[in-house]
Amino acid sequence: MTSLVSVQGLKVHFPIRDGLLLNRRVGDVKAVDGVDLEIREGMTLGLVGESGCGKSTLGRALLRLSPVTEGRVLFDGTDVGELRGERLRRIRQDMQMVFQDPLASLNPRQSVETILTEPLRAHGIDYDRRTRVRDLLDQVGLPASAAQKYPHEFSGGQRQRIGIARAVALEPRFVIADEPVSALDVSIQAQVLNLLEELQEKLNLTYLVIAHDLAVVRHVSDEVAVMYLGGVVEQAPSDELYAEPRHPYTKALMSAVPVPDPRVEATRERILLQGDLPSPADPPTGCRFHTRCPFRQESRCDTERPVLRELAPGHRVACHFAEEIADGRIRPHEVSAEQVLAG
Repeated sequence: MTSLVSVQGLKVHFPIRDGLLLNRRVGDVKAVDGVDLEIREGMTLGLVGESGCGKSTLGRALLRLSPVTEGRVLFDGTDVGELRGERLRRIRQDMQMVFQDPLASLNPRQSVETILTEPLRAHGIDYDRRTRVRDLLDQVGLPASAAQKYPHEFSGGQRQRIGIARAVALEPRFVIADEPVSALDVSIQAQVLNLLEELQEKLNLTYLVIAHDLAVVRHVSDEVAVMYLGGVVEQAPSDELYAEPRHPYTKALMSAVPVPDPRVEATRERILLQGDLPSPADPPTGCRFHTRCPFRQESRCDTERPVLRELAPGHRVACHFAEEIADGRIRPHEVSAEQVLAG
């Protein structure tokens, strides 16, 4: 299966300015700092990581909603960064986004009918307004009567369905869902996730699902990519990554997920990370994770940034010592009670 979206060495840096008129550049916030990523056509890639690691910025950069400092985004072989004017407008029909907060992303002064037909008008697409709106509402499980209502008249789950209907109105090939259920009640989350899966099968969509909830990502994703401080540290098929994570950061994330069986929970290994996430304005040298890594080897981790390399078919890891950690040649450092309390 070929890659629909290919991200190569992508960097998104935001300038830090100082001075009376803010005209002096004193540094950069390295929100995304050298990301390589492949998203195969027809699949769902889940993107996970701590808050502030650059997930949403990466998603916006793929659609040219955030400026790219360096690197390339290829959509079906076309360099999106090279497109201008009409060519960029045309390719944006194939790349759409579902935003995190459905209330904030919908215009409160527009009816649902106007919200759903606005993308069609913007791209000059001929359509029968009532038929198209009715079809879109039916696809997301809302009645035709919703067309004349306004966003505030709906529940959070219904508003997100409207946002999803707007995203698929242009019949795109690629949809980015940025935390699509984090603002919803738990009872509604499964319904929205199931809707996304149904639309994917019906419309042959490719998804990038951005989330911090590992259970959500596992439910919807064919592959998972893990981000830490602006970079992807691991990408693998979903089942493989959850069963056998290779990067120390991924291991720590997985060990923090509670297991329903109390006997398993009591005996499984837990990895405690020390300290806080470093600032993207001043990231550590070498491996970005070395300041918190329980497997840190000072000789190399502190000075050399690891590349994302393939350890098994489809399983890529950015760690110098992934093999040694996997076979037990490198064990996690002992953590004292004082360090745990300090962390």
